Amino acid sequence: MSTVATAPRPTHTRRLAVDRPRRPGRRGSVLPTVALVLGALYCLVPVAWVLVASTKSSSELFSTFTFLPGTGLVENLQDLFAYGGGQYLRWALNSVLFAGVGAVACTLVSTMAGYALAKYDFPGRQVAFYAILGGVLLPGITLAIPQYLLMSKVGLAGTYWSVLLPSLISPFGIFLARVFAGSAVPTETMEAARIDGAGDARVFTSVALPMMVPGMVTVFLLQFVGIWNNFLLPFIMLSDESKYPLTVGLYTLLSKGSGTPALYSLAIIGAAVAIIPLVAMMLVLQRYWRLDLISGGLKG
Repeated sequence: MSTVATAPRPTHTRRLAVDRPRRPGRRGSVLPTVALVLGALYCLVPVAWVLVASTKSSSELFSTFTFLPGTGLVENLQDLFAYGGGQYLRWALNSVLFAGVGAVACTLVSTMAGYALAKYDFPGRQVAFYAILGGVLLPGITLAIPQYLLMSKVGLAGTYWSVLLPSLISPFGIFLARVFAGSAVPTETMEAARIDGAGDARVFTSVALPMMVPGMVTVFLLQFVGIWNNFLLPFIMLSDESKYPLTVGLYTLLSKGSGTPALYSLAIIGAAVAIIPLVAMMLVLQRYWRLDLISGGLKG
């Protein structure tokens, strides 16, 4: 009986080819950076111009270099708050009223509507949701004239209600609240609360509402900024200058500036002061800001 000798296997091991990740080329890393820098400049240059121009007096505004600070900041502030017997402060209070009350009320309505669309099954649910999506795609400018006609019909045109009532409903706010409620409020937690004897109202206020606070803050911020910067709706609805918000009030200063050039400086310093509340609110509420709000909805 013969045995067949087999050749010994080599002791060395073969190296497997490992695909190393390719480093992005220089062009691939430079182009996004350039695009981001250009986008930042596009957004920040107008703000920088307003801040610099607000320091210039009426004589310096058109006679000095654009981004060279002036010497009239204190004088401009004094003239601004003294204009019309403190009319700027009245416009600022009107803006706080419209944006504050409107944003709070819209946040509550959006939260309740979004929660109902996300967690309840009722006839016409999908139809209502698609109608809300249609409202998101519809430009707000197309609704200004119909809203004015409706307010005139019920006798509310020219009042504070004519600006507040259209701000209560925000299709985009309802959409965001629905997305956040669907991802942040577990159905199992709601069922456990119902087993413990909680009703629907108790489940919403005690269980769902605390979980939806980050989403509510997001809706509030978006709505506050939108109402604060809104121009067309109060411009159409209001005729009394004492009820104007800052946007319409500053527009009147600019329109009068052709006959009184000194009002241009007041309009510019007024626009710079109007930015301060928005910046302060962003700094205070930024810890509630959730960038993964929409991404969480996409995952769901």
